[in-house]
Amino acid sequence: MTENNRIAPALAAALEKKGYAALTEVQSAVIAEETEGRDLLVSAQTGSGKTVAFGLSIAPTLLGDDTNFNAPDLPMALVVAPTRELALQVQKELTWLYGEAGGRIASCVGGMDPRAERRVLERGCHIVVGTPGRLRDHIERGALDMSQLKAVVLDEADEMLDFGFREDLEYILDAAPASRRTLLFSATVPRAIADIARRFQKDALRITTVSERGQHADIEYRALTVAPSDRENAIINVLRYYDAERAIIFCATREAVNRLAARFGNRGFATVALSGELTQNERTHALQALRDGRARVCVATDVAARGIDLPGLELVIHADLPTNADVLLHRSGRTGRAGAKGVCAIIVPFTRRSRAQRLLRDARLQVEWADAPGADDVRAKDRERLMADPVLTEAVDEELKSDVDALMEAFSAEQLAAAFLRARLANLPSAEDLLSGPAAQNDRPERKPRENFKESVWFRLSAGRRAKAEPRWLLPLICRLGHVTKREIGSIQIGETETRFEIDAQHAERFTAALAENGGGEKNIRVTPCDGSELQRAGRNDGPTDGRTPKMRHRKGPRRQEQTDSDGYPLDRKRDDWKQDGEDKPRFKKKSFEKKPHGDKKPYTDKKPKGGKTDFGDKKPFARTDDGDRPYKAKPKPHADRASSPLDSGDVPLKRKPRKPKPDGKPGGKSGGKPPRKAKPPKP
Repeated sequence: MTENNRIAPALAAALEKKGYAALTEVQSAVIAEETEGRDLLVSAQTGSGKTVAFGLSIAPTLLGDDTNFNAPDLPMALVVAPTRELALQVQKELTWLYGEAGGRIASCVGGMDPRAERRVLERGCHIVVGTPGRLRDHIERGALDMSQLKAVVLDEADEMLDFGFREDLEYILDAAPASRRTLLFSATVPRAIADIARRFQKDALRITTVSERGQHADIEYRALTVAPSDRENAIINVLRYYDAERAIIFCATREAVNRLAARFGNRGFATVALSGELTQNERTHALQALRDGRARVCVATDVAARGIDLPGLELVIHADLPTNADVLLHRSGRTGRAGAKGVCAIIVPFTRRSRAQRLLRDARLQVEWADAPGADDVRAKDRERLMADPVLTEAVDEELKSDVDALMEAFSAEQLAAAFLRARLANLPSAEDLLSGPAAQNDRPERKPRENFKESVWFRLSAGRRAKAEPRWLLPLICRLGHVTKREIGSIQIGETETRFEIDAQHAERFTAALAENGGGEKNIRVTPCDGSELQRAGRNDGPTDGRTPKMRHRKGPRRQEQTDSDGYPLDRKRDDWKQDGEDKPRFKKKSFEKKPHGDKKPYTDKKPKGGKTDFGDKKPFARTDDGDRPYKAKPKPHADRASSPLDSGDVPLKRKPRKPKPDGKPGGKSGGKPPRKAKPPKP
């Protein structure tokens, strides 16, 4: 590579040994003259060499005027990464970059033995690479001393915030010396990253590569439309069509990763799985198998969408649509790295096309829309690759000439060609036949109004209200099992223990055949045809319902018109509730609610009027005092275990105990106050 006086000689030798002919755009930007000794906030697209970039940027801060590192002691730099895979990959990159300078790189990541990491830190190192949680644990236990730190690098900072590491990052940055350099590398700079930069960086220099603002030129984006039930078959055909040396398939859940990895392995693909539920040892072996060529397909969750560099990765398949545009770009960025070409295939079911269009619009990507490749397309591609195979154009060796002549004499050219093709195709998984459907266009197709079914066939599904059956999940289930759309489904009648639904008679035979291929159901749900008696009880067909129950259709439809006779009287009402009153139209007769006469007095009273009697007769509703103002408590009864006292008869009034006077002679208790109120004598 061309000499650069701003790169340390030892690092320049390592780059030349690695095969670097020139630096990338972001690598040249971070070693410019104006970046010396300053904090940096760098954003660049994936695959642009950010790991080598911050390695070159912090080298003058760590080495100073020296050409090589001194004996390892306390760490001089700290690199924080969001995932274990990315942290180990950064350690590997920095190891060869600082190898000529004698740098020692240590890793502290979750899933590894913390005691072994503490022993490495005790022996000394120059740079520590780790994940936020494990680094904070070592700092709290005193195993990681950051008093000599000169630089802190946050790699994929936006991803760490998405993973919920904000508190750990703030703890680590607060524990680092205030005189350090802080470098933030991120694909995007959202508001949360800008807040951290303002708080923990000093006069940071913002660096943005020009290529970040445009579409990745080395990646070919293709959106492939399929039927919802053909998603996995379409992925098989895509793998066969492109025949990539290494491919990665992204799924939304761990369950989907396990299912696809098992199915592709059974179909003959060399497949490995990568998800968060695997141990660190299993994840490391999976990535190493992909790098060594022992596996060609990796099925992974978004844990592999950030920072992981897989050399020679030619194909990225989105089995499930990403959650947002940033995830789409990070997934796709696993291919097309360091100038290599790659293909990004997005599997789009017909029902998710609108969401896929919004996702691509937010990501500002120009995508070519097409149908997923069918079996004929895969065979045509195999034939094209066969004709271009260099094996057929190579000269015949002298050692093989005698065997070739013997074969030509014993067999015809047609037999030899057929044997060659059979041997070649024996190791290739067969392609799948996909359901035909409308090709997805950029514009929404015109929707035709639904027509009522002329004839229909009823089926029974073994789930009802007890199983919490609802049209919102019954309708996709029926479409998936029978390879039909909601336009071929009519009424859905949900019962207590089972559900009946109707299928258009024109598609009933195809529905039954597809149902038989799927084993008649899914999990513990079974679908069977109804007999004639059940059809009669179900009633005649009133047309398609879009999966709505009769109760739902009643709520959304117009109000039912009442049946009336010639006089305008409703047939389903009682005539006693109506009257004409000389008007043209009948109306309800309002019932009058008159108050019952109670005379001049209220029917109930809680106080005895003076000089009169209550309305309760001789029996009083409750005991009263003699003056009739308020009730009093019942008289105490003499206890059997004690002698009777004058208080039992109620003749002696109860008097309060006088308060003790204060030292100054004033009456009152502990806190003073007004004198006690005298007890009123009982009325005669």
